[in-house]
Amino acid sequence: MRIRSSGLVIAAVFFACVGVSLESVGSAADAPNKVAGKVAVTPKQAAKQAIKKKLQAEAKAKKAAEAEKAAQEQRRAEQRAAAPAVFQPVTLPKLAKLPEAHNPQALAARIDQQILAKLAEESIIPSPRCSDEEFLRRVYLDLTGVIPTAEQARQFLDSTHPNKRAELIDQLLASPNYGRHLADLWLPKLFPSESNNRFVQKGPFYNWLKDQFNANVRWDQLVFSLVTATGTVKDNPAVTYFLANRSIDKLTDTATQHFLGIQLQCAQCHNHPFTGWKQKEYWGMAAFFSKVNVDRPRNTNKGGDNSEIGVREGTGKTKARDFFPEAAMDVKAKFLGGAEPTLNSFDPYRPVLARWMVSPDNPYFAKAMVNRTWGQLFGRGFVNPIDDMHPDNPASHPQLLEELANAFAGSGFDLKYLTKAICLSETYQRSSKTTGGNENDDVYFSHRTLKVFSPEQLYDSLSLILDASPSSNSARGKAKGAGAGRNANSAREQFIQFYLAGAEQANPTAYDAGIPQALRLMNSRFGGNGAVAQGIIGQTSSVDAALDNLLLATLSRRPTPTERQRWQGLIAENGAVAYADLLWAILNSSEFSMIR
Repeated sequence: MRIRSSGLVIAAVFFACVGVSLESVGSAADAPNKVAGKVAVTPKQAAKQAIKKKLQAEAKAKKAAEAEKAAQEQRRAEQRAAAPAVFQPVTLPKLAKLPEAHNPQALAARIDQQILAKLAEESIIPSPRCSDEEFLRRVYLDLTGVIPTAEQARQFLDSTHPNKRAELIDQLLASPNYGRHLADLWLPKLFPSESNNRFVQKGPFYNWLKDQFNANVRWDQLVFSLVTATGTVKDNPAVTYFLANRSIDKLTDTATQHFLGIQLQCAQCHNHPFTGWKQKEYWGMAAFFSKVNVDRPRNTNKGGDNSEIGVREGTGKTKARDFFPEAAMDVKAKFLGGAEPTLNSFDPYRPVLARWMVSPDNPYFAKAMVNRTWGQLFGRGFVNPIDDMHPDNPASHPQLLEELANAFAGSGFDLKYLTKAICLSETYQRSSKTTGGNENDDVYFSHRTLKVFSPEQLYDSLSLILDASPSSNSARGKAKGAGAGRNANSAREQFIQFYLAGAEQANPTAYDAGIPQALRLMNSRFGGNGAVAQGIIGQTSSVDAALDNLLLATLSRRPTPTERQRWQGLIAENGAVAYADLLWAILNSSEFSMIR
């Protein structure tokens, strides 16, 4: 066939694109001037006719497919419960009961055995056991996020019971402050402090997390509830996780980083430059969130009610604006480093992902939480950064990490069991004071790493001290109410954000506070306040008893003989005003703001 005009070249290219061959046009190209009693069909007209037929056939096929899809959806809708599909709750998988008998003491012994073996291998001498004073303040802050009261400190230090440390651990794990402290740690990970989240309600989600941790809900069940969250904020505060991460890349990044211990975000736009993760694997995980529909928060300044917004999962890819970034790849859902599940487009995808994530057989899930819990208590994990686990970033104690992960999964993902076992270990109870040869060790846990108060710990501890003053009624009310939650307008939340100075979360092993934070504490109502100091001291006329009360309430110990002698002279010279000065000096000291 001879091409006689540029019009046929254009037609040939167009036909190739739409799947129509030139032969289907007929012989117009070969005999454009044949009339046979009718007007000759030109190549341009023939192309139009072919395209019209093609489009008509495609439209007919599409209409039939849409009709079949609508019929299937109707049949499924009739089979489902009468509850609206928008906020239909997801049923949790049946989970095995917790084992009747845990043995945290045996697990603690195994921890010490492995740690000591590694220290011997590295020829490092461990520090001795910490004092009761050091342990008391450490375990209170690590488990409840606040220092003990003077009376709590006195009772523990004066006790001669041989198992008083184990008993204290049990008491603190049962304290309401245990759940609140973990909620403080997890809220910044799941609820980014971004301007577009300013109208999303933080309080209900914070309280939900606190209640879950206090009830010791299994870690696998808690994560399953988060990943599959459906409903409104009012009915299911867990949906706030999606409301605060309203794009498929944010959901993928946070789920892999915080629940699996893998920083996958670098593979979003290209293959990961430092690990083996590929871009296709990133979008394979992201595909599980592709049908999520997240309501946009309403402007509360205009009367919007953000307790009624929520999350649902549809039957097709969401069309929400900005949910998919420009770099998004359209690939089939696939478990990270695992299989490609068979999915039904009419069923939710997230429960399939969640069941794989929380499975005891998942190679990442249990290890990620063990490493995170260890890092929370020690200031560093077996793998660091704690949420960047991959073969090129090996654990300092790989066998111990494996054993603790197996024990955690075998316990039914009991977080309190894991925490208790770690706190019972001699490794956790070592002194922060170094010995000859271990002062440079920051890897093998030969001594306790010093940690800095988080803003939450600092505020709650200062509030506890202020609350000891019965004459400080107005401030006392603020202290009690402020710690109840994480509402944006609370005094506690404002204090936290001021000390974070734009950071998502404080670094426990680095003192990041600057001059503004130091000046705020120096000039606060807490220090140099005679009424507060008098409230802590009480009605005693004994200088020794007054000094005991003051230090027990702030540093969880009694004065050393040297301190007592020096401060007795100060008080004898300056009178009762010296107590306020002493309180100011203590609250602005490094000993107060550090966890030893």
